[in-house]
Amino acid sequence: MTRIVQTTGKRKTAIARAVIREGEGRVRVNNRPVNIIEPEMARMKIMEPLIIAGEDVVSQVDIDVKVQGGGWMSQAEAARIAIARGLVEWTGDPDLRDAYLAYDRHMLKGDPRRKEPKKFGGRGARARRQKSYR
Repeated sequence: MTRIVQTTGKRKTAIARAVIREGEGRVRVNNRPVNIIEPEMARMKIMEPLIIAGEDVVSQVDIDVKVQGGGWMSQAEAARIAIARGLVEWTGDPDLRDAYLAYDRHMLKGDPRRKEPKKFGGRGARARRQKSYR
């Protein structure tokens, strides 16, 4: 019986679900290989937990990530969180967990910031309509 680890990651309104199983190092995001994901900035964000974990860990597993909602950068960061959490759970290695936390705390813990709701009397949360008395 093959071992499977399922994890999730969230960023703003993007939600990523990662499935990690034994394999030969394939990483796919929304059924596309991670090597061809554009823009490059998003690809580098998704690759960070794989680089920190090292080739010996990544080459033993296949990672499938499904992401929906949000913008392209939020999707990349949600996928990054899901992959990092999954690799920590797969290996059970506290050193890997500490390496992720030392590099960036948001690899394992989500970012709680959300958009402030719009108020009346203006175009956004804080912007107001200008007034003139002349």
